Amino acid sequence: MGDKIPKPGDSAQRDSEVKKKKIGITETGLRDAHQSIMATRLRTSDMLPICEAMDEVGYHSLEMWGGATFDTAMRFLDEDPWERLREIRHRVKKTKLQMLLRGQNLLGYRHYGDDVVREFVKRMIGNGIDIVRIFDALNDLRNTKVAAEQVKREGAHLQLAISYTISPVHTLELFAQQARDMADMGADSICIKDMAGLLNPVSANSLVKAIKKMVDLPVQIHSHYTTGLAAMAYLSGLEAGADVCDCAISPFAMGTSQPATETLVAALANGPLDTGLSLEKLLPVASHFEKLKKKYSNIIMGVSGVDINILLYQIPGGMYSNLQSQLKEGNALDKLKDVLEEVPRVRKEMGYPPLVTPTSQIVGTQAAMNVMVGERWKVIPKEVRQYFMGYYGRTPAPVDPEVQAKAIEGGEPITCRPGERIPEELEKLRAEAGEWATQVEDVLSYAMFPQVAIEFLKRKYARETGINIGLDTPIYEGAYPV
Repeated sequence: MGDKIPKPGDSAQRDSEVKKKKIGITETGLRDAHQSIMATRLRTSDMLPICEAMDEVGYHSLEMWGGATFDTAMRFLDEDPWERLREIRHRVKKTKLQMLLRGQNLLGYRHYGDDVVREFVKRMIGNGIDIVRIFDALNDLRNTKVAAEQVKREGAHLQLAISYTISPVHTLELFAQQARDMADMGADSICIKDMAGLLNPVSANSLVKAIKKMVDLPVQIHSHYTTGLAAMAYLSGLEAGADVCDCAISPFAMGTSQPATETLVAALANGPLDTGLSLEKLLPVASHFEKLKKKYSNIIMGVSGVDINILLYQIPGGMYSNLQSQLKEGNALDKLKDVLEEVPRVRKEMGYPPLVTPTSQIVGTQAAMNVMVGERWKVIPKEVRQYFMGYYGRTPAPVDPEVQAKAIEGGEPITCRPGERIPEELEKLRAEAGEWATQVEDVLSYAMFPQVAIEFLKRKYARETGINIGLDTPIYEGAYPV
């Protein structure tokens, strides 16, 4: 991607390119790390004992909410995600709490009405979130507009994220212009969100420089270790001027998670990019997570090695494992290579969407359908049709007109911001949740996952009142499904 980077050992040149500054570390141990390696199954009770020690480390922030945590807390752990936020906020006094939001999708899997988006943002910040990282799967900033406006209105830190991907249309110029547009929207910082671990050191260096030339804002890098590139990309990006990196405490690091916190701290120590953090203060944190790793050894996925398929086919690790699972269920695992080769063809025809939730599932499912049915685009799922109708947003490149015509079957694609097509729905949701929603946060939980939330709220009511109300689903105790 262009710019020359210093050769190994060329410390004079390297030091001349960076200013001495304190590099920030966002710790992902309480959110993305356990989402990546153990399907987000850490309980609040696993987190609370170490919160005070983590608060003393000096992290830039603790990422501890958002992503899949909201769903799994209610669905598998019988926990209130709002209560987790309040409990951690009560114990963390010095360090900013950070979360990940999917724009108009919030933490669910559909677009919500603007009134729901505004109320959700208002409540999550009111309950303790300091930094809100917002991204859109298509990098369509219209889908982040309402949430971003509300973050600024509530006085929290707005971080807008670029979903990093590689394609003929995703150039340095495009990403830099997106950063400029984000700054114009009021972003307080920019995140390079590399969900697949595709960002290599050369690209990281060039991309950070391109963004820094365009905007005078802090830049944060988020990546996954799946391809083995992330730590090198971090160092190169920091040398180019990045300010913060996402890392995971060592027992929960690497593999499909982030680079290890302690490794980056040690690598940068006593140099112009020193983090200012001490390994001594990280020891109790690592010790606590090591115990959790042993506690949950039966559900922690392998965290070693490099997945070469991701480098070859440029797909996230989660998407790769989902395709394997899909094909296994259909007794078609022998067609995995064919599906992997079909993914880039489908992606091109769909306008080169970045492969992140939900577009990774949409593209992957269509690729699998094309191969398993034996005829391309003969079977088209509802989500794919909605994608071609514009309900997920504006695609990075034009879609294939012939494929689109087949998908929409005479329909007229929308060109407006998708959220504009959704009427206000908060009061309707409040009525549907009924007596089980005793606070606004309960209504918002119901909005995200109606069936899961209503059963959770019933169990919560039964616990708090001692009244047997004939629960449809059990309260998980001890072991729980994964």
